[in-house]
Amino acid sequence: MKKDRRQCEIKPLGYRLMKDWRCRVRDGLTSLAVALALSSCGGGGSSSGSGVIGSGTPTPTPTPTNSACSLANRESWVLAQFNEWYLFPDTLGYVDPTAFTDLNDYVDALTAGARAQGKDRYFSYVTSIAAEDAYYNSGQTAGFGIRLYTDDAARRLWVSEAFESAPALAAGIDRGAEILAIGTSTDALQNVSDIMASGGDSALNDAFGDATAGVTRVLKINDSAGTRIVTLTKTDFDIAPVSSRYGERIISDNGRNIGYINLRTFIYTAQPALRTAFAQLKAQGVNDVIVDLRYNGGGLIDVAQTLGSLLGGGRRSSDVFALLRFRPEKTSENETYYFESEGSAIAPRRIAFITTQGTASASEMVINAFRPFLPSDIAIIGDNTYGKPVGQIALDQSACDDRLRIIAFQDENAAGQTGFFNGLAPVIGQSCRARDDLQYPLGDPGEDSVARAVDFLDGRSCTAIAGTGVAQNGIAALDRVAPVAALKPLTPARPSLPQRDMPGFF
Repeated sequence: MKKDRRQCEIKPLGYRLMKDWRCRVRDGLTSLAVALALSSCGGGGSSSGSGVIGSGTPTPTPTPTNSACSLANRESWVLAQFNEWYLFPDTLGYVDPTAFTDLNDYVDALTAGARAQGKDRYFSYVTSIAAEDAYYNSGQTAGFGIRLYTDDAARRLWVSEAFESAPALAAGIDRGAEILAIGTSTDALQNVSDIMASGGDSALNDAFGDATAGVTRVLKINDSAGTRIVTLTKTDFDIAPVSSRYGERIISDNGRNIGYINLRTFIYTAQPALRTAFAQLKAQGVNDVIVDLRYNGGGLIDVAQTLGSLLGGGRRSSDVFALLRFRPEKTSENETYYFESEGSAIAPRRIAFITTQGTASASEMVINAFRPFLPSDIAIIGDNTYGKPVGQIALDQSACDDRLRIIAFQDENAAGQTGFFNGLAPVIGQSCRARDDLQYPLGDPGEDSVARAVDFLDGRSCTAIAGTGVAQNGIAALDRVAPVAALKPLTPARPSLPQRDMPGFF
């Protein structure tokens, strides 16, 4: 979840966040910036609460010069923001900034205490303002346009999804394909099993090269069409948050229509796409709906609110969608999001949310929002969710193109329910364990997660998800894979923004 103050600037007055008429509560991301990766813009000096490191008022931001963006000055700026905004100030301890040569390594050290408590699992980080704006505004990114999942035990690699308008799908690579070998040329192909044996997922990530347009790799692919060699070049493309192939569909079930919505990521272009998709469901008289968030790692609060409102046709404008609670010294920043009127909204009798361990943040916010209103008529289908009931604001140092995404608030629903750091399975009323079956396209009624979702909507029994916070049955095996292969998204040690919000993206 990311909250935005995109148009608020940090002013050189002790890092105070100045009031500005351009700052909008619902922008979802910020540019002193507040983002839930997504407030009203309010004043606020440095905090004096527990856990604050250092003393006195932070030094005002100097006039931008090359020296202003030295690592030491950037670390000092980051520290000031943690002192003022971090949701878990009591976990902060002294960290020697001179011990680091990378700004994100310093951030990781600052958050180590919260991470040890399972509260900030690398959720706070520094990214590029320009790159993040491009991604959240249009989905712009560079890559092959696929999601990759690994079976570490068998040392195998699979494609779980392919994106439209991207190189991989154009080359015929789609969900269910296995990647057997990777290389910079045909003569330099290395078997995936050998790469993983030599260095695990880290070596596999390195084999795919930088997330930069122009990077070329040769892949040996095996799928229903057989085994072949494919050359792919990473290109810049805009991710469609709602697929044109399976983002919205109607599933016929014993003479009635069930709606199916698949949302890849919570970016701004998802809002018109979701409204169009829900208009189709509404026209078909849908009373029950499946919302597929199995690979959705989160994004903007504004877009989460839009999805919730489209599902909340029976809600009043006074019904709370989510409440964002900041630390005690920042209660003036607390913000309430309500269900809003949407012309395409439906009022489903029951909702089945398809989830996996990659379902996080804004995705969990939407599910959590419906717990007080449909306590026995919503369910998660598949596997337990990731467990991220907190969100980032975005604080910008524009002279250095630095955007600090820092955990600054927790998400509560209308009943005050929050704190699901072990995922939603232990706390939600209904769940059905299911496989993510790569043999079938997403949205296909024969796919196990979709089939179990239909079972729930029809009132049939199912096996509940064990709520341990650990994957219970992973992704379904293909015919060519061991029966209980537990796949997980291939994720770099330091993921790009698209990889944070769309686990497994390359």
